[in-house]
Amino acid sequence: MTFQYHSETDMLYIKLSEKPSSESEEISPGIVLDYDDKNQVVGVEIEDASHKVDLARLELKSLPITTLIMSEMETP
Repeated sequence: MTFQYHSETDMLYIKLSEKPSSESEEISPGIVLDYDDKNQVVGVEIEDASHKVDLARLELKSLPITTLIMSEMETP
């Protein structure tokens, strides 16, 4: 699972799977689900993310994480 924030568009993308997206559906204003060809959710796009979620904090609870990779923000 990958969380990626795009500051130039204020969009947060949560990639749930490596499978390619074949269809998208806006389920709520600014919240888009991406589906694979088997209709499984592979990603979540949150538009205007800084107004909808606290981007300064990420808390993980009770996840069986074996690898944690942190990357610094890319600068334009």
